[in-house]
Amino acid sequence: MDRDLVHRQTAASAIKYISLGVAGLGCEDALIHLFNYVWPNIFETSPHVVNAVMEAIEGMRVALGAAMVLNYCLQGLFHPSRKVREVYWKIYNSLYIGSQEAVVAAYPVLEDEKNNIYSRPELVMFI
Repeated sequence: MDRDLVHRQTAASAIKYISLGVAGLGCEDALIHLFNYVWPNIFETSPHVVNAVMEAIEGMRVALGAAMVLNYCLQGLFHPSRKVREVYWKIYNSLYIGSQEAVVAAYPVLEDEKNNIYSRPELVMFI
């Protein structure tokens, strides 16, 4: 992606349409390569670029699956910086609204603690 905002916006829109066009055709490796170019632009401040990047991420959610996008998103949900957390939580909320059933199945498995129980036996039976 280029340094100019207009080119990044155009590239993100093109990647959205490409990902939606090839969804289910076995092009996941190429889409992951394109997704790695889109992901660093989540911290952009221009509203047009932000919308284009969010739409590209939504297109990748459809093409790659919610679990893949969740793996990218988990790294920043509890970041020390508030600005980083806000961006990642915005992506996570969009992901959760679009694919609740797929996101729940992709949550990491946590060990039970003394005071907290994290196990999901009913869900694990169906996976």
